[in-house]
Amino acid sequence: QLQASGGGLVQAGGSLRLSCAASGRPFSSYTMGWFRQAPGKEREFVAGINWGAGTTYYRDSVKGRFTISRDNAKNTVYLQMNSLKSEDTDVYYCALGRRAYLRDPEQYAYWGQGTLVTVSS
Repeated sequence: QLQASGGGLVQAGGSLRLSCAASGRPFSSYTMGWFRQAPGKEREFVAGINWGAGTTYYRDSVKGRFTISRDNAKNTVYLQMNSLKSEDTDVYYCALGRRAYLRDPEQYAYWGQGTLVTVSS
């Protein structure tokens, strides 16, 4: 079970931090990912972290602005979002996949509830 939190309203250029707590410890081979989805659009990959190695990867449009990290003790993954833009407005979802380096949402097995991020210009 995944529990996401941290969304809200922020002005363009501002920051937010999303959190996603897992009910149990993910296996080291698992990936935790963040996705976002706007109404009527497909869910898109934002960032991922391989739980064991801590290796991170991002979609190009958020590189240098977003940072994904994890806290092993809390079984929690974070998405620090800086320099937010209006186009970052979406519902954000965290997900858990059973392999490393996953980008396709179809490959993720477990999903948290969405948390809305609204960036005002």
